[in-house]
Amino acid sequence: MKKILALILSIIMVTCAFACDQQTGPEDELRVTVVVAGGLGDRSFYDSAKSGLDRLIEDYGVIGNVIECNEDPSAYSVQIVNAAEQSDIVIAVGWQFYDVLTEYAPQLSDTKFIYVDEAVAGISNIYNIKYAQNEGSFLVGYIAGKISMTGKIGAVGGEDSVTINDFMAGYKQGAEYANPGIEVQINYAGTYEDPAKGKECALALYDQGCDIVFQVAGKTGEGVFEAAEETGNYAIGVDSDQKYINPEVIICSMMKRVGDSIYETIKAYIEDGTWNGGTTWTANMESGFVGVGYGDDTMTQQIDDELKAEVEEIIAKIVSGEIVVDTTRE
Repeated sequence: MKKILALILSIIMVTCAFACDQQTGPEDELRVTVVVAGGLGDRSFYDSAKSGLDRLIEDYGVIGNVIECNEDPSAYSVQIVNAAEQSDIVIAVGWQFYDVLTEYAPQLSDTKFIYVDEAVAGISNIYNIKYAQNEGSFLVGYIAGKISMTGKIGAVGGEDSVTINDFMAGYKQGAEYANPGIEVQINYAGTYEDPAKGKECALALYDQGCDIVFQVAGKTGEGVFEAAEETGNYAIGVDSDQKYINPEVIICSMMKRVGDSIYETIKAYIEDGTWNGGTTWTANMESGFVGVGYGDDTMTQQIDDELKAEVEEIIAKIVSGEIVVDTTRE
């Protein structure tokens, strides 16, 4: 069946290429391909996924590849099948692969899939990893609500979608928990690959009086950091600890440890054959895969120890269930 699918798609496959050269190795070594819906270089979501693969290559000698789809919908199915033809495990990174995996994964039954950031129910060769990004976003919203001087904060989303709005729901709730009178404004860039558009969206928010803007837009979010620096305001990073990019304007980052979750999933498979196909793991604050990052001690810290201690108290309340964070997901 794999060969049939590859033949059907061969005409358009010639226009798609691996993001890095294919590595070769013994047939008994585990071959893992990460397919990202966007592109590497975001220093956030997609790069975090690649970091998990890099660690697996180093620690377990897996044969690894990365394929970038660069937000081209016509490439999604092509590259998923392409990856499955050459891999034991395919990691599909991005909610954009939902329809593709629903259609093709059952036909590609010899390949195991890890679906990152969304879930396809009831397909035995797909293991889904979702994240409680609303919980981490509550924390950075709380921080923003506490330190905002204008009483107005903002966020730039890559698009108006269920996943992105899950961040926004937690962010807004956390800000209002800290300051019931806070005003939260949101702009959507419509892309994850355009820093200029991110800068434009952020400048509009700063012009409206926001003094802190949360970027939830991948590579587009780089423009949010530029806008913060130019206007003398602050920004919040996403997915990875991004403070190192500009410690003077990035006060903290909402973190979901995509690379770590990928690493731990495949590590378990390598070491003891664990494979929970057909199920979904929601990596949350309790498991330690969602949280907040402040950079390191060499970097300027805009958030004092007292507020950091308050954040730790909030974490405990979320884990215990005392605080139930709003979500847009089922």
